[in-house]
Amino acid sequence: MKANIHPTWYPEAKVSCACGQTFISGSTIPEIRVEICSNCHPFFTGQQKFVDTLGQVDRFIKKSETSKVKQEERKKIMEARQNKIVDKKKDKPSLKDLLMQARKTVN
Repeated sequence: MKANIHPTWYPEAKVSCACGQTFISGSTIPEIRVEICSNCHPFFTGQQKFVDTLGQVDRFIKKSETSKVKQEERKKIMEARQNKIVDKKKDKPSLKDLLMQARKTVN
């Protein structure tokens, strides 16, 4: 191994959680702050808890609501387009329809 390239190892690094619990662990940083630990994590406590430090959950909910509205608008637009196409077909008979009508009148 090369000498003097590895970071300093702190065998008694203090880890502080947002819930207030602290414990000692080994790390390359002397002091670590975390948001969730085994004392407050939902897997260990059995209680559901949202950790939303940056408003990500609210932004996701807002995006999903706006996407539902946009999907409804797109659906209405597509239905209107389909109805418009059907109306055009009713107004003007196609060449195939005209030929079929001509055959019927000849026979």
